[in-house]
Amino acid sequence: MNITVDIIIYPGFKALEAVGALSVFKYANAHLKRRGRGGGYDVKLTSLVVGPVTSETEIPLFAEKKLSTLNIPHTAIVVGAWDIEGAVTNAPEIVEWFRSCAAQLQRTIALCSGAFFLAQSGLLNGKRATTHWAVADMLQTSHPAIQIDSDCIFLQQGKVWTSAGVTAGLDLALAVVEQDLGADIALDVARDLVVYLRRQGGQSQFSAHLECHATQDLSMRELQNWMLANLDKDLAAPEMASRVAMSIRNFNRSFKKETGTTPTAFLMRARIEAARRMLEEGNLPAKTIAAHSGFKTYDAMRKAFQTTLGISPLVYRDRFGAAGDGDAKAQ
Repeated sequence: MNITVDIIIYPGFKALEAVGALSVFKYANAHLKRRGRGGGYDVKLTSLVVGPVTSETEIPLFAEKKLSTLNIPHTAIVVGAWDIEGAVTNAPEIVEWFRSCAAQLQRTIALCSGAFFLAQSGLLNGKRATTHWAVADMLQTSHPAIQIDSDCIFLQQGKVWTSAGVTAGLDLALAVVEQDLGADIALDVARDLVVYLRRQGGQSQFSAHLECHATQDLSMRELQNWMLANLDKDLAAPEMASRVAMSIRNFNRSFKKETGTTPTAFLMRARIEAARRMLEEGNLPAKTIAAHSGFKTYDAMRKAFQTTLGISPLVYRDRFGAAGDGDAKAQ
């Protein structure tokens, strides 16, 4: 049996989000067919009217289905927009459609700032949700009943899914395919699209490397680059402060002002990222990974993973490692 999916678009929608989700489901159908398996997805671009709908790129996509309470899909996906407040204001029918059809939908998905449509309909009240980092504060302010987690790629709360910006929609769509059709189909689709299948929903929208490039102060940016290149060393506060010619107190204050976090927290995040990459991509012993990423002991790395990710390094490798080797040792 096919799973019906409506990708809801409207004037000014983000084209890449709609096309990305559409591609994932269409590619999944192709791989099912190659395997001689039935089922799959019946995907339609849907809007308030049938016909071309102009995206933010000024390139239109053709909506073949009109949004209706008489023809409700299994899965409804609403994409985001640059001017999301204007989009929600100009398309109250979409908000009302979600409000009316919520109970009948088996899965409701908002990509990027599309979360504003669900928020306005009340579907996110009392739930955790994510959205693009640039509009997360605005969504939280306008809808305080939602618990906004702006540091996630995507989140699932029962039947409701939300994702961060643009390419995170691919991660969410691949997770949906894996849930519906299995990891083998999702992996094949990821290979076709040359994207990373194993980015988990709880992964941060930002990496320490990206945050480093966002730092305005050149000397602080150079320090962050040096920190990232020397994670395996004992990076003490006096040495870091001396590299930017500051007292420790002034360094801590300036670092927090520039990055929004403390030097200790930045280092911990960078070390966890480094350890995760090594766990995902190779088969080094976990103790070796701990040393290379700057943790003094495997136990210290294990505690950091438990606190931050809720799982141990070995379980992380078992779930997300390229080799799928659940027998990795800590020695």
